[in-house]
Amino acid sequence: MFQTDGWKVLMDELRNNALQINSVEATKDNEELNFRKGQLNILAFVLNMESTVEHYMNEGSNDSV
Repeated sequence: MFQTDGWKVLMDELRNNALQINSVEATKDNEELNFRKGQLNILAFVLNMESTVEHYMNEGSNDSV
C-alpha cells in the first residue's frame, strides 16, 4: 500500500494541509485552536503510519530470532 502512487499523492496532500492547519494566525478562539490541534494529531498519525508499521514489522521479525 505504501508504495502506490495514490499513497504518495495522499501523503503530499496531507503534508500541505498540515502546514496550513498548523498556522495559528487565523485561529479565532480556544475552541478553534483545540480543533486544529485535533486535526494535526490525526494528520501526524496518518503521516507516520508507514514508519510505525515498518517498526512493528521489524520488531515482530526480531522476536522470532
